[in-house]
Amino acid sequence: MYKDILVHLDGGDRDVLRIATARGIAERFAGRLTGLFVASLHHDRDDGEKSAAQFAEATAGSAATARWRRYDRPTSGRLPIDIAIHGRLADLIVLGQHHAGKSAREDLIAHVIQRSGRPTLVLPSVGDYPSVGSSVVIAWDGSLEAARALHAAMPMIVTARTVEVVTVGDPGATDPAEPIIASADLLDHLAAHGVAATREVLQREGIGVMDLLLSRAFDQGADLLVMGAHAGPQHLHFFRGGGTRYVLEHMTLPVLMAG
Repeated sequence: MYKDILVHLDGGDRDVLRIATARGIAERFAGRLTGLFVASLHHDRDDGEKSAAQFAEATAGSAATARWRRYDRPTSGRLPIDIAIHGRLADLIVLGQHHAGKSAREDLIAHVIQRSGRPTLVLPSVGDYPSVGSSVVIAWDGSLEAARALHAAMPMIVTARTVEVVTVGDPGATDPAEPIIASADLLDHLAAHGVAATREVLQREGIGVMDLLLSRAFDQGADLLVMGAHAGPQHLHFFRGGGTRYVLEHMTLPVLMAG
């Protein structure tokens, strides 16, 4: 259950939409919502006040408990670490996709995921997502990171209307000494949780793996993609390394990651 949710705010125009999504999740799980603003050298003096006002207005009348936190960090470059540290006691961290004009560094999301150890929901920089998790696509390659993301997203998965497990080709074990955990095994595991999931094996036909995955999620009308966050060189197998970065740059729906 997501009982303690942290949403990062930067005083930008997308803050209100991010708060609305996080508020909906907090109300859905009868949890608490914390709005976090970390002031840095990149912010104008009024950004914090603007963000606090937006948070108060967007959470007014909410069934969930809401609280505001501001942390002043004058040292440049510490913003992702500070967000990650504040998020370590959250059940879910909500962030916004990097986009042109955003003051935060481009690798903020990756740093927060890696350093917080907590499930992170990333919302696209375009579009409105008042609800998340009614139709879920799980990107599965049997890896440790994919398993972490799966279980981190389980509160969403067990209450979703539809769940589809997607693999691309025939994923092999990330460690030759480990047996492959097939998508059929995952379906059996989900069934034990009362989830009647389906599965789809996509074939590579002149299109990148991540584009295949995002295209499938769009075709399914999914409002949540669940996938492991992998750090490492781009040539690593399937969803690894560069694939994580690609999705963060080209995402077309909310993505829940864990690494």
